[in-house]
Amino acid sequence: MTDTTPLLELRNITKTFGSVQALTDVDFEVRPGEVMALVGDNGAGKSTLIKCIAGTHMADSGQVFFEGKEVTIHGPRDAGRLGIEVVYQDLALCDNLDVVQNMYLGREAARYAVLNEPTMEQHTTETLAGLRVTTIKSIRQPVATLSGGQRQSVAVARAVMWNSKLVILDEPTAALGVAQTEQVLELVRRLGEQGLGVVIISHNLHDVFETANRITVLRLGRNVGVFEREKTTQQEVVEAITAGQPTKVSGIPATQVVA
Repeated sequence: MTDTTPLLELRNITKTFGSVQALTDVDFEVRPGEVMALVGDNGAGKSTLIKCIAGTHMADSGQVFFEGKEVTIHGPRDAGRLGIEVVYQDLALCDNLDVVQNMYLGREAARYAVLNEPTMEQHTTETLAGLRVTTIKSIRQPVATLSGGQRQSVAVARAVMWNSKLVILDEPTAALGVAQTEQVLELVRRLGEQGLGVVIISHNLHDVFETANRITVLRLGRNVGVFEREKTTQQEVVEAITAGQPTKVSGIPATQVVA
């Protein structure tokens, strides 16, 4: 990771829902080739922040920059055009369809109103191979027959197949076993190695420290610190999550929160 220019940069993002202040003046950034972890307790604002990036919500105030240019994301299509893809926790896969059909769901390749199956199969195979996903026996097997780790791999591969530049993963290892978790974490690392910006949302700090280059902590809708993984400890991150007063912060200046 050599490029320090943010791929995505948020400045002073604020979002309210009626009387609930979900986000307050949040700064957040992701660099090309970086795995940025976003952590915080339940209700910290993680999901709201991601939905503002993905276009599901629009921030009440603040600025969004993508590749150095200020942009306005009115909806998911705007995010998709920029190269932002989100893999939500439910994965949004159709169990009754096979791997190829899920990879192209809603974006089917057609020629003269007929599905171009050879092209779809080729691109699916190339994408999985590029991510070194080798545990799926056949791209024509139904998703219902895949393990949790394999399903996550399909969802991630679908996200990166569409020339994406930033991939957001919401709790990618939730409910997975040890072997499947390691399979997904390795996939996350590969995304960063290929130059994509990656945001991983997780409650599992072990997974975070296995994959992330930096860690952003949200608490009560505020950014309370950005940590470099190699210069911090899990204990320091836990202190920021629970008390809002990190003892050592690097990167974006911390916003102190009074508990």
